[in-house]
Amino acid sequence: MHTSTLKYILSALIASATMVGCATSKTPVLDQHFGEAVNAAKAQQTLNPDASTTNDAVFGVDGAAADAAIDRYHKSFTQPPATTNVFNIGVGNTGGGAGSGSTSNSGTR
Repeated sequence: MHTSTLKYILSALIASATMVGCATSKTPVLDQHFGEAVNAAKAQQTLNPDASTTNDAVFGVDGAAADAAIDRYHKSFTQPPATTNVFNIGVGNTGGGAGSGSTSNSGTR
């Protein structure tokens, strides 16, 4: 083996050993705050965090309206709503428009 090749290998080993010594395997600051954003978002979206421990009725909607809302929700998955072609909206043979040769505005200018 040449002396110059041995120098390159040795310097590469020393450099990699130095880099490994500087690296940390733990992230204490990130680990301390892990999940705080998710927990904050859940807390902001929860109206009553103790709802599972009580049998109190939900106020604001009666039983018939809630039943109808659930029925509409379930029916929305059986028959999807009709879609419209957005490229045809406002385009058609109405007699006026660009390139038709007639003007759709009445009155004087």
